Amino acid sequence: MSVLNFSSIHLVLLFSLSEVVEPYVRLRSVETFNTRHSSMLVCSAYDFCPKPIRVTWLKNGQEVTSDVTSTEELANGDWTYQIHSHLEYTPTPGEKITCMVEHFSLTEPKLYDWDPSIPESERNKMVIGACGLLLGVVFIAAGLIYYRKKSTGLIVVPTSYDMGPSSG
Repeated sequence: MSVLNFSSIHLVLLFSLSEVVEPYVRLRSVETFNTRHSSMLVCSAYDFCPKPIRVTWLKNGQEVTSDVTSTEELANGDWTYQIHSHLEYTPTPGEKITCMVEHFSLTEPKLYDWDPSIPESERNKMVIGACGLLLGVVFIAAGLIYYRKKSTGLIVVPTSYDMGPSSG
């Protein structure tokens, strides 16, 4: 009976240790609606375990508490969790915005800096547009090459009908 208890404890301990999963973090910009700020950032942590986690925002290294909303830790259904933290802000030049994530799986807090250069959605639209333009240029070039090859083989030979009745 004592071996059975030891095995049970051993299994529970192994199960608990295997549940430590580091979060996958994504930082992105989203459109704001009816707010006094012009921009909103979302810092999302996905697929982490155990449940306790801390997501905080930093502006130029200082913790921000106003204009921040966060969801609770949401269960994914596979023993992992996710959380989303929103920061409403008005961008100012030279400002450094950071999402800081603290979790049991991390030896120290991880910092994710926001790069305001081009939002991901805008970058995707630009890439799709450039690919469409390139594809259009390829089709136009192929059409011109085809037209040139077909038209260079033809020689126009004047006939009596083409010359008219006065050439006679």
